[in-house]
Amino acid sequence: MNCAELDSDGMLSVSNNFRVPSIPRSLRNGWESRMLFSSRINEIAFLAFLLAALPISAQYPRQVAKSSKEAPELRSIAVLEWTGEAGNPKASRLVPVAVLDQGQLQDGAIYLVRPQPLALAGEVEYELEQNGLAVGLFDIKNAGQEQGSWVGYGAWKPLAKPQPKPSAEELAHIEIEDEDAESDRPILHRKHHADEDAAGANQESENPASASPSPDPDRPVLKKNSKKPAEDMGHVDSLPDGSAPDRPRPKRGRSTGNGLEVLPSLMGMPADMRQTVAVSDARTRSEHAWSYSWANPEDEAAMKASLEETARGLLGLNLPPAPLVDENYRAFGLAYNSGATLVLTARTDGPLAEQKFVTLIAQPDLYGNLMVLLKYVASGAHLDDTPRMRLVDAVDALADNRGELLFELRGATQRQFVLYRILRGQAEKLFVSAGAEFGNQNRLP
Repeated sequence: MNCAELDSDGMLSVSNNFRVPSIPRSLRNGWESRMLFSSRINEIAFLAFLLAALPISAQYPRQVAKSSKEAPELRSIAVLEWTGEAGNPKASRLVPVAVLDQGQLQDGAIYLVRPQPLALAGEVEYELEQNGLAVGLFDIKNAGQEQGSWVGYGAWKPLAKPQPKPSAEELAHIEIEDEDAESDRPILHRKHHADEDAAGANQESENPASASPSPDPDRPVLKKNSKKPAEDMGHVDSLPDGSAPDRPRPKRGRSTGNGLEVLPSLMGMPADMRQTVAVSDARTRSEHAWSYSWANPEDEAAMKASLEETARGLLGLNLPPAPLVDENYRAFGLAYNSGATLVLTARTDGPLAEQKFVTLIAQPDLYGNLMVLLKYVASGAHLDDTPRMRLVDAVDALADNRGELLFELRGATQRQFVLYRILRGQAEKLFVSAGAEFGNQNRLP
């Protein structure tokens, strides 16, 4: 067994004659103190890093969270279909597409059906848009089902005319008159008595219709139409709402009639039916025109010609050259300072069973050549397998100042709506509504 002892020189003596220098006690105590201090410093720094990271992890669980002022509480996207004159249609109906609730797109036709979908609840007011610009309002009066799908019926109303702003001279004159009128007017400050509050509470308890319920702080609040019904007409909701008190509500207008106000008038798919985007939002947002402004008209002509040539090739119309039927060409600027996004839809001539339909989405590349992002061809003989893809318009579905392309997938007996987001040179399928199985079976690119 080896033994060791400490000699007078502070050296550790081992039995095998190996001398190992030991650390003097004074140095050893100082070294241990410094190590303990350094360890505590590292622990404090690590705890500070964890505390600083907690808000970051809470703020960015999956994506950058928007501030509460920017994030929409509720936003409904729909399509108004009508025949006749815009603004005064002969027949119309509103088809719900999607509801944006707390950042998630829900199917507008089935979201919160109690008994009608939330998007078609009584008094919901939609703003009609063409190319991103408001062209009118549509108030839901009542709702029903057509071939198993919910639709809304109502009235197309003109936009409220903006009040002219008074000139500086008129404002100064008004202020002078107000000062003169108030200078000689006695002002009485009426004392507030506690018994008046009790009397007001008793009056409200006797007349519960006049008492307003206390607002729920967690319930989304959306703007209502400030117009009131005429005094000589009773107000009866054509769609009574017996839903839960915490159910979110889209923007509401005011219904002034009794019972079923608007009878279903637009049935089926008439040939002269037209479509426009309808948006109901709790907040008033600035308009964003989606049309792209070309710096050089020759560039637009070249892009359109190249797109038409691609469409003819997909439809088999190049040899011999044949015209495109029902051609719809649009150039969009889907974000501020973005490039052009081109959309073309067309078909061949002839009986429906022999027709072919094409849809193209493209953008110019860095060299000015056409870059096709999506190409889709459908046959008139198999529309329930490969439906026709019709462009409705662009719409800001996510309320982020970026436009998405809204298409209708129309088959022989069923249809759906689909939203595409164009980003980083790709056409991403963002949302597909219910009503059919076109977009759910990988039948779309």
